[in-house]
Amino acid sequence: MAETMTVDQTTEPRAGEALLEIEDLHAGVEGREEILKGVSLTIRRGEVHAVMGPNGSGKSTLSYVLMGRPGYVVTKGSIRYKGQDLIEMPADERARAGMFLAFQYPQEIAGVSVVNFLRAARNSVTGTEHSPIEFFKFLKEKMALLGMTEEMVKRYVNQGFSGGEKKRNEILQMAVLEPDLAILDETDSGLDIDALKSVSEGINAVAGDETGVLLITHYQRILNYITPHVVHVMIDGRIVRSGGAELATELERTGYDSFKEDTAADDPGPLP
Repeated sequence: MAETMTVDQTTEPRAGEALLEIEDLHAGVEGREEILKGVSLTIRRGEVHAVMGPNGSGKSTLSYVLMGRPGYVVTKGSIRYKGQDLIEMPADERARAGMFLAFQYPQEIAGVSVVNFLRAARNSVTGTEHSPIEFFKFLKEKMALLGMTEEMVKRYVNQGFSGGEKKRNEILQMAVLEPDLAILDETDSGLDIDALKSVSEGINAVAGDETGVLLITHYQRILNYITPHVVHVMIDGRIVRSGGAELATELERTGYDSFKEDTAADDPGPLP
């Protein structure tokens, strides 16, 4: 049986003020048909929500829409973050408001060291100019929390990094920026079992009672190490079922086809 490391000992959804509220969200890319077709979910502080679905189901589109990526358009519905209308906020304001996105495919930035990149990012998000000495002391605390070495942060951002190193670097960014809402887009993609465990330990170490986490994944395996409070199954741009951590186990056993059949059965088809 796989070892399980959890963010919280209970997987029951928490009571309290909503951090992110998505209601009947329809969205897509400019010039293309609608990709999200009525997504609704609510995340509270301290909750981990996993969104699972096959390729092309709209999972990454959801993350891009939430972070305000150019070219993605909301055609219907609402998104409220800390009670404010998120759709009207530019991407940089979303970051300063405490939102963070870990990319599925982190980009290389030649000539820019990890430490300088992270200092510039924290300065921008906090609106405070941290001195190099002050910031490095803060960064060393975060590296110790994640079991990372100084050698890694002296390298250029993601240049020559392995897949596991790129994903651990994303979690280090998350630790440095200390977001209220962390969106992790297929962080487990391309990782071997050792790298997956290492990255999962990092997420568990950084996520806390004040942080909401939206974990987007294709496979159940990362949920062996991070226990979600709520699992959502997304098919064809819709959340077709939500439940506790046991839903991921059912999905691993039956596959997505059974959920697709349920969706087809619920579809009334064209009106006469």
